Amino acid sequence: MTEMLSYDFMQRALLAAVLVGITAPAVGIYLVQRRQALMGDGMGHVAMTGVGLGFVFQTSPVWMAVLVCVLGAVTMELVRSRGNQRGDIALAMLFYGGMACGKLLVSLSAQAGAGSLESYLWGSILTVAPADLSAIAVLGAVVIAVTVGLRRQLFAICQDEDFARVTGLPVRTLNLLLAVMAAVTVTVAMRVVGLLLVSALMVVPVVAAQQLTRSFAATQAAAVALGVGVSLAGVTGSYQLDVPSGPAIVLLAIAVFAVFSVIAAPLARRRHRRRGDAARGPTVCDVRIPGPTRDRTVDRAADRSGGRTRDRMPDLTAENTPSDAGTPERRAGLAQ
Repeated sequence: MTEMLSYDFMQRALLAAVLVGITAPAVGIYLVQRRQALMGDGMGHVAMTGVGLGFVFQTSPVWMAVLVCVLGAVTMELVRSRGNQRGDIALAMLFYGGMACGKLLVSLSAQAGAGSLESYLWGSILTVAPADLSAIAVLGAVVIAVTVGLRRQLFAICQDEDFARVTGLPVRTLNLLLAVMAAVTVTVAMRVVGLLLVSALMVVPVVAAQQLTRSFAATQAAAVALGVGVSLAGVTGSYQLDVPSGPAIVLLAIAVFAVFSVIAAPLARRRHRRRGDAARGPTVCDVRIPGPTRDRTVDRAADRSGGRTRDRMPDLTAENTPSDAGTPERRAGLAQ
């Protein structure tokens, strides 16, 4: 570990992993909430065009990918909001066209090479330059500020857009803002996770956290913690095993999800059993039944084990007998 931290590129990679581990689940929880878990995957395809433009113009592929991906995200949101039946076809053309255009531009650029493109598709800890780390830090700070600062508003539009519109929230603006934040997150994570796997880091920690948490705030906090944990572990493992960092991070996240799924079932049964015991409780009903010689009290208590009832008769000793048993007339009747 000490040897690993002595290298500058590993220090940059670990810092980038922390930023990506925070931003990806922070945005992904909203996408999961509104059932758009694969939106990040589509944006990763579109971001390929930005990477290709960065190679052609010999500029930072990260910033070019941000520009192209934001434009693609706005287009996707406008198509989705119209509710057109042919919207899926338009989005499919956008996704596949973005990837094809990116590959074509990379092949035509002077920096063409299999290694340069692979680092963006699958992630690579060796390619996080100081300029890339600065861009990731700035963009990550913007994403965190929006997703945390506007948590209530974004949660409202993810739950029910009609209700959010009635309450006066700018639904169209918030939807576009969420789409832009998702696009920025894709470009932030592409150096560490890769464009083809960035959607997994946005979704898997969230669904893993949902197995054990019961509120939106707790799920978001747990998902961010899991994202940071698997990102650091994946980068460390990729250095030790000399494998791409993206697949290592995603496989670790899926393994955590599998473990949490196994743990969640008995915990859910235990919580259900506790709620049931607290809700049932003993129910007592005292009934006064008059008789020819005495009043009888029947205490009917619910039996928790099987729902049966018990009739409990009071002890008719001298101190528990009715008060009229001590009168002369009553004693004479009992003597006969």
